[in-house]
Amino acid sequence: MFWKHAWAMAHGGHCGGRHHHHDHSHSWGPHQHHSRGGGPWSRGGFGVRRPLRFMARQLDLDEDQVAELAAILDDLKNERAQAAVDNRKTVSIFADAFLADSFDEERVAEASAARAASESRVAEAVGRALERTYALLDPEQRRRLAYLLRSGDLTI
Repeated sequence: MFWKHAWAMAHGGHCGGRHHHHDHSHSWGPHQHHSRGGGPWSRGGFGVRRPLRFMARQLDLDEDQVAELAAILDDLKNERAQAAVDNRKTVSIFADAFLADSFDEERVAEASAARAASESRVAEAVGRALERTYALLDPEQRRRLAYLLRSGDLTI
């Protein structure tokens, strides 16, 4: 639903005015919602339904900026989704280790390394997203984004 809405917003659509979008804990990235394992980089969502809409409104983005930000967030979402798949595989390997007749230390170590590599790819994707967003915004918009981050209204 979110990405369908984000795509519509990026291409000139609107929600029809039926919704009130003032959640005060807008998230642009991983944060405290990683209790299922995999660390903060494994979270697939952003914590709110419409971070693109929130950012577009708060930063006063034009249509081209909204479209580019939608692409940035989509790329990040895809990397996080893959990390979530990788994490489920890792957890399955960990669970299998307890069902075996003997503990397979090598297999568990390989799964742990794969998890770390996946988390590293997400961290790199976050870095790319930040760089692309920086290039997208003008100085005043960057100042507003910095304020949103420091205030906790938006998290990375």
